[in-house]
Amino acid sequence: MTHIPPSGISSRKPAALPRVVIIGAGCIGLSLAWRLASAGCTVDVHDQGAAGLGATHAAAGMLAAAVETEPGEQPLLPLTLDSQRRWPAFAAELEAYTGLPVDLRADGTMQVALTRDDVEVLRAGYEFQRGLGLNLKWLSGAQVKEREPWLNPRAAAGVLGADDGQVDNRKLAVALKAAALKAGARLHEHSAVQALSVSGGRADGVVVGGVLRAADVVVLAAGAWSRQLAGLPDAAVPPVRPVKGQMLALRMDAAQPLLRHVVWPPKCYLVPRLDGRLIVGATTEEKGWDDRLTAGGVLALLEAAWRALPGVEELPIEEMWTGFRPGSRDDAPILGPVPDVDGLVMATGHHRNGILLTPGTADLVADHILTGRVDPLLAPFGIGRFQGPRPQNGTDQRGTDQRAIDQRVRA
Repeated sequence: MTHIPPSGISSRKPAALPRVVIIGAGCIGLSLAWRLASAGCTVDVHDQGAAGLGATHAAAGMLAAAVETEPGEQPLLPLTLDSQRRWPAFAAELEAYTGLPVDLRADGTMQVALTRDDVEVLRAGYEFQRGLGLNLKWLSGAQVKEREPWLNPRAAAGVLGADDGQVDNRKLAVALKAAALKAGARLHEHSAVQALSVSGGRADGVVVGGVLRAADVVVLAAGAWSRQLAGLPDAAVPPVRPVKGQMLALRMDAAQPLLRHVVWPPKCYLVPRLDGRLIVGATTEEKGWDDRLTAGGVLALLEAAWRALPGVEELPIEEMWTGFRPGSRDDAPILGPVPDVDGLVMATGHHRNGILLTPGTADLVADHILTGRVDPLLAPFGIGRFQGPRPQNGTDQRGTDQRAIDQRVRA
């Protein structure tokens, strides 16, 4: 059996460690930078903005591999469960290395039904998820209110995902930035990569400020912006689009919070932080790069939160924001090497699972870069799954599905 060190990366490494450029300084890019720099690689991370202020900053930090699994997502489940299992060790290692908290909580996540119709929907999801072997428990209305007494008294039933939890994604970003820098990675904020350089079928660097920065490996971890990178061969353009989400934060009394668990009532989710913030999210909108908050989006979230937790009407609104999830064509991540472009590695398209999949992505992609091995967990998520037979009708290699998405996004 191959020994895996605490970091989760195989100890087998090539004689010469690669020079790595990572495009994107969100939780995925920063965690990869930490792992690779810790292994001895020369690592440069470029971001068009400040580190951690994209989808990582906008997220809710839920680690809900069980309750978030929906029909059609069975192929993704081994990867999400694996990454969820890595979280306790990953968080402990990160906090010990940096001295910074990430507030990992394993309180469990509750789905809640408020009406008879909600109960039927909840039961159907529960039976599907239990059929996958997930650790879930059905709760009566009384059991729901025993766990969370401030919920609507009419709460009729619930499902507890005992293995699900949360992490403070904004604290995570701060800690990952500190870890990457401490390990020796060089972070270039407000330093957009203009293009990928490919020579002889190999990625040999990136162009920044009109200058070629040489690299042995280039990792594309730019989230929803990944497909905008110039210089990508057609077959290497990831089918990633921005999926807009509106969210807000309310201020609770940290000593006497209204909620202690992550709670999923109908049409929203509620995530209580240790500092008293209550995150309310999130809309899912195909609006391209429109980052405006809307009255309808905020109203829908507040109404759904109020129906489940009436006490929110007394809470002050602390913050409202939007973010862009990186949604791929099948809403699963795009990970690993790119066929026919040596040295180019994908780590993008995580959609709503970016925080959950951070440890798994960092360990598995870093292991590939260091050893050349493609872990069986990684293999199903390569970009090659989108490359069917060459179209015969004049469409590009990204296919008509992606063209339709692009047209909808531009609209």
